[in-house]
Amino acid sequence: MNLKAIISVLCVGFWTQVYAQQPKLVSKILHTKNLVALWDFKEAAGQPRTSLRGGFSLSEMNGNIPRAEQGPLSGYSAVFGNEAYLALANAHVGELNISGPGQGITVIAWVKWTGEQTGFVGGMWNEYQDGGKRQYGLFVSLPHYNGKNQVCGHISTTGKPTPPFPYSIDYSASSQEVPPNTWTCIAFSYDGQYIRSYVNGIFIAREKELILNTKGFEGYPTGLIQSKNPYYFPTGMGNNGSDFTVGAVLLKRGMGNFFKGQIGGLAIFNRALSSKQILRLQ
Repeated sequence: MNLKAIISVLCVGFWTQVYAQQPKLVSKILHTKNLVALWDFKEAAGQPRTSLRGGFSLSEMNGNIPRAEQGPLSGYSAVFGNEAYLALANAHVGELNISGPGQGITVIAWVKWTGEQTGFVGGMWNEYQDGGKRQYGLFVSLPHYNGKNQVCGHISTTGKPTPPFPYSIDYSASSQEVPPNTWTCIAFSYDGQYIRSYVNGIFIAREKELILNTKGFEGYPTGLIQSKNPYYFPTGMGNNGSDFTVGAVLLKRGMGNFFKGQIGGLAIFNRALSSKQILRLQ
């Protein structure tokens, strides 16, 4: 048997093992309390992506989103990169509209990110309409405020930028970077006080640090110093009226922060899962 044939056999064996685990992982997610929605992205291009819990149907916007025959939940994944994205209008978000003082949330996704740029994975996040309708969102790489190449969990109370800064600064950022072109489980949780970001189920705290692009603003002549993981944010999530989107958000210039790569799963919980619970869903 030549080298190419050996590699082919090994690859088949590896993916057979991975796919054998898929029903177990999906079952674990479905049996975790307070699950609101779970998408496994098994649908072909041109079809709505419907959640296994809740029946939420995401429509393709700005073009079709191809399907790859590879993914950690269903064996398939949605391939983003041509500026198409998925959306559910605010009028139909139902229980995805998670908000209120002290309200918790967890967003978990299984992604293979290309590593090229900021990518929005999923949530209710609109940075422009009516001054901003931000609520909650999972990003990969928000470099402006110390989140480059990291998992970033964003929460907003007002939907608008964080005074006195021009953008919303209120996100946690994982200590670990997200490896490009590698299947990775990314997540954030919010318990009404702290936002925490995870890579492959692991939370690592960050020391307090000077936050980029904060010097010279009112009250911060030498800049803001804080920890990005966990990120202290006690004011809660606002009910701000955003659509639920996957793969992009609305910016001033139009849709942007396009995710590039594959998304093989997305789960939304209306409580903060513990570190142990998030690690279990790997």
